Amino acid sequence: MRDAEPKAIHLADYRPPEWLVDKVELDFALHPSQTRVTARLALRRNPEGTTGAPVVLEGDGLTLVRLAIDGKPLVGPSFEATPARLTLAHPPADTFVLEVETLVDPTANTQLMGLYRTSGNYCTQCEPEGFRRITYYPDRPDVLSVFTTRIEADKAEAPILLGNGNLVESGDIPGTARHFAIWHDPWPKPSYLFALVGGKLAKVADSFVTASGRKVELGIYVEEGKEARAGYAMDALKRSMRWDEEAFGREYDLDVFNIVAVSDFNMGAMENKGLNVFNDKYVLATPETATDADYSGIEGVIAHEYFHNWTGNRITCRDWFQLCLKEGLTVFRDQEFSSDQRSRPVKRIADVRMLKAAQFTEDSGPLAHPVRPETYREINNFYTATVYEKGAEVVRMLKTLLGEDGFRKGMDLYFERHDGDAATIEDFVAAFADAAGRDLTQFALWYAQSGTPLLNVSGSYDKEAGTFRLDVTQSVPPTPGQGDKKPMLIPLALGLVGPDGRDMPLTLGNTPVEHGVIEVKEAAQSFLFTGLEARPVPSLNRGFSAPVNLVSDLTEADRVFLAAHDGDPFNRFDSLQRIALELLKTCARSGTLPAPDALITATGAVVADTALDAAFKAQALALPGESEVARELGSDVNPDAVYAARKALRIAVGTALAADFARTYESAGAGGAFAPDAASAGRRALRNLALDYLAVTGAAEGIARAKVQFEAADNMTDRFAALAVLAQHDVPEREAALDAFYRRFESDALVIDKWFVLQAQIASEGTLDRVKGLMLHPAFSLSNPNRVRSLIGAFAATNPTQFNRADGAGHAFVADTVLSLDGKNPQVAARLLASFKTFRQLEPVRRASAEAALRRVAQTPGLSADVSDIATRSLG
Repeated sequence: MRDAEPKAIHLADYRPPEWLVDKVELDFALHPSQTRVTARLALRRNPEGTTGAPVVLEGDGLTLVRLAIDGKPLVGPSFEATPARLTLAHPPADTFVLEVETLVDPTANTQLMGLYRTSGNYCTQCEPEGFRRITYYPDRPDVLSVFTTRIEADKAEAPILLGNGNLVESGDIPGTARHFAIWHDPWPKPSYLFALVGGKLAKVADSFVTASGRKVELGIYVEEGKEARAGYAMDALKRSMRWDEEAFGREYDLDVFNIVAVSDFNMGAMENKGLNVFNDKYVLATPETATDADYSGIEGVIAHEYFHNWTGNRITCRDWFQLCLKEGLTVFRDQEFSSDQRSRPVKRIADVRMLKAAQFTEDSGPLAHPVRPETYREINNFYTATVYEKGAEVVRMLKTLLGEDGFRKGMDLYFERHDGDAATIEDFVAAFADAAGRDLTQFALWYAQSGTPLLNVSGSYDKEAGTFRLDVTQSVPPTPGQGDKKPMLIPLALGLVGPDGRDMPLTLGNTPVEHGVIEVKEAAQSFLFTGLEARPVPSLNRGFSAPVNLVSDLTEADRVFLAAHDGDPFNRFDSLQRIALELLKTCARSGTLPAPDALITATGAVVADTALDAAFKAQALALPGESEVARELGSDVNPDAVYAARKALRIAVGTALAADFARTYESAGAGGAFAPDAASAGRRALRNLALDYLAVTGAAEGIARAKVQFEAADNMTDRFAALAVLAQHDVPEREAALDAFYRRFESDALVIDKWFVLQAQIASEGTLDRVKGLMLHPAFSLSNPNRVRSLIGAFAATNPTQFNRADGAGHAFVADTVLSLDGKNPQVAARLLASFKTFRQLEPVRRASAEAALRRVAQTPGLSADVSDIATRSLG
């Protein structure tokens, strides 16, 4: 095990590696409990390193069997080996081959990092620091090497043997029941991109012809019998490959591309070069077992991991502080892909919903950190919404500032300069600055400063002069470790909407505003727009052009007007959300819901607008979630009051527009065989939203409608949506439907995950006991990350009333679970503990309960570094 109290690592302390590895030859003799790993490392002293520096290789829980240099065994005092480190104090030369033999136990590896077994199959996960659990190595991302991997195993146990790169040789081992395969990856890579898979798997095969005419063999490996469920993933892969060629000019560079789906995996997926390993949640789908959200998730994650081939693999990170350089950039790329495949406005709304729910919340709490952190103790805990989602927003702002052509030129220059490099944020920003010929020094603060900027915007119209003045102030709140902040460069997209609902000219002085974007650079700025014959209503931050909290002097009437007329789809959606948020905040504070006439009027207009896309309507008509309301309230939050306010508003809207929702429900009904395309998914989303509003009061008619849909549905989207409606109400139909759902799908682990999630989300006093009971269910296992996330994770992250019970029982339960998990899988335990990140926003009784639970965890002896880090930073 690594030290439970690791020292802080600082970006400012970066030094180049003392030794480089030009070539790695690995030999794995797979065995369930005694896998023998032989590594031959061609070491070379780094000319940029320190003269006379020793060779220091990282390990984690390793057992050393043998050590040799240039074929000669090493003994005695010539080296020092511990489970965590191998040191050669006096290397024999500036270049030599070090041979290291280690013994690892894949079956006992419950951390699921390094080499482990899952469902009888061998699998690896090496990002960020898992390779050191396989062999001693300079396990850092700026050491790039060419890997050749030989794998041997019992042929009956593991008939499939997969590695990075291209297969160069395979065959039986004479006189044994074993066989081997040799894989070679010609592209230098860091150790975190190493992968190996061995086991009994079925292959779904296809091929792809690249833009230059090369044929690439494609394979998706799944558990036997699940081949039919990988078709959509294969289709998504081929579409991703073509899109990357067209949108970014990036062509695939190996002869094969393989994906393996496993059921025990700490993450969503991993981009290992040529051999992506996936949580099977993001591969397997049929209409009977997967919802539209699952199909969308598969498409996005398949694309994300494939796009890493260039943004992460061919160009990797110099160090883990640069993690957003691969993750944020690649999230941006997968968002753009999905936008082109589906509805761009709807995708943008969905992405911003996620950003606000996850990242804005993170930015306002004790776990806030910059997109590029300056320090960390445990890097596993920085795979965060800030690195991924806010990192993507920073890239999107670059595109907004530079335009389509300027952004593409910057990306082309970045690929040209840094292919084969371990790069930094400075390298990335410099490519765009040089391509566009502009200074991006202030823009780079988005990577360095944590916290969500606050924009205050007010407008005034001068009828005589025909001008409209926009006054803008910006500030960035203090966050852990960062008190005083500098003004940011904020691209603010906007429009001025005239009385007729059309955009008016956007002219500053005599200069038209290019692309409708002004640049806010100072703490306070004014912009004077001219040539306006009537008072406009400003449409601000169109398309959510910058990830900011925006406060304006728009009235409720202005927002109703924008909800009906704004030419920007995102701001039509956002206007409805802002109206609803003001009602919800007032109700949560006072216990009384103000008259929601304006919201009902605006909502009714959206429902009745036949020109609007069904998927857009479904997003626009859904009220803000409880977490967003809590974040807007800021402090002394009572989750019960927030829940009650949201339910009251749902009832008010559903009752007032019942006839409209009934017509919508019928008109958006089934239209033939299920298809996962965007238009069909949009119709289902709108219909199921209407069902929710029709049943929100719990009246018999609404419950009956949901029951009929549940029993008659021919696809998982409609069946699960109906079950979710029934689950909200304490009626006999709820338990009957939950039982029927389980009996129908009890042999399908991914579907049963949904069953666990739904029960964990029930906002009822009995839910904690229900969750505890489900932990004893034969389908639940604390050793399976998906199961933990679907039951305890869903309870902690998406059921604020029951997790934050006033009696503290929810907090105590999650803390107990974290401590139970920590010795088995620290990463999953730490992510579960991060559910406490908003505890300081709670009212005093709940806040004290959460803090006590956190302190109890923090004071427990023998904590992993992962959990200790989250507990310490959360307490702050």
